[in-house]
Amino acid sequence: MPAGTFEQSDPSLPPAASQSWGPRGTVGPVFAGHIELRDLTFDIGDKRLLSGINLTLKAGEVACLLGPSGCGKSTLLRIIAGLVPQTTGEIFLDGVEIAGHSNFVPPERRSIGLMFQDFALFPHLTVLQNVMFGLYALSSKEAEQSAVQALQRVGLHQFRNVYPSTLSGGEQQRVALARTIVPRPQIVLMDEPFSGLDQRLRETIRAETLAVLREMRATVLLVTHDPEEAFEIADQLILMRSGQIIQQGEPFTVHDRPTTLDAARYFPAAGEFVGTVAKNHVETLLGNFPVANVAEGTSLTLLLRPEAIVLSDDPGATPGRVLSTRRQGRGQQCLVQLTGINVPMTVRVDSPQLASVGEIRGFSLARDHVLVFETETGRPI
Repeated sequence: MPAGTFEQSDPSLPPAASQSWGPRGTVGPVFAGHIELRDLTFDIGDKRLLSGINLTLKAGEVACLLGPSGCGKSTLLRIIAGLVPQTTGEIFLDGVEIAGHSNFVPPERRSIGLMFQDFALFPHLTVLQNVMFGLYALSSKEAEQSAVQALQRVGLHQFRNVYPSTLSGGEQQRVALARTIVPRPQIVLMDEPFSGLDQRLRETIRAETLAVLREMRATVLLVTHDPEEAFEIADQLILMRSGQIIQQGEPFTVHDRPTTLDAARYFPAAGEFVGTVAKNHVETLLGNFPVANVAEGTSLTLLLRPEAIVLSDDPGATPGRVLSTRRQGRGQQCLVQLTGINVPMTVRVDSPQLASVGEIRGFSLARDHVLVFETETGRPI
């Protein structure tokens, strides 16, 4: 069965194993690693895929690498794991060079686990054999015992003698997780581990996976393209674009204080306005937006977070028709067609000012949620 589907597993197998995970707190901690990348580059022929990568992950930290497809995220994980050598630069684990000018430690000796996006389970091996794979330093009995314990933690020990093809996508993901953690790596790398999962189970599997990783206290670098997912799990957020890191830091700092317009665009926005400064303000279809200490005639881009457009009873507010609504906590998210703006905009409305589909309401800007950048340079104002 292809990964990402959630059909019922073989009915002859115990159903409990596919429904619940093992008890939390049963994965022993490891000595988490501190990893540092210095001036890393990676070339294929005359094409540079990664450039000037500098990154430090503290021991026990969970970091998310966020960026569009093709920006180099997966390539960076493979370099850290040792599957692909970098072109220039160094990698240090706990202060010891594991890849660079003077040393190259092979993947099996790096104490780094990599969980692939497609799980990469061996179809000709049973679930238990898949999890045992790579435990070369242990005797057969010790390797089997360790693998069974890992399968118990992810709730699949009763499936140990079946083949991966009999499992659903979510169950295959759990087997891949067990195989990743069983060698007790100091660093765990995960390449979009939840992207192929059904939305119904994605949140549960993500929460349980994170619980396992927190129990291990390993350092984690997880690739995702989902900003909401990154906010839920990350201690540090790393934004990548075109083979470069464009910003990194605590998630809310990166979200609230983006250093470039490109970085700001990684997160949901209601829309953008481009305007020219005249008499210390920029004219928009939602009213004049004041700016200070910016030269007359400068082109500015105003990026509006969803919270930036608010309901308003002001006579000068811009009218808009509510096209759809969706409850979001105590408020709602609305799709609104504003007068004079061709593209519908996403608006968050807080209770008790809820809107109804088809209703025409007034909208204005909440200035605290508007980010301003120079259009030409992308520099924040």
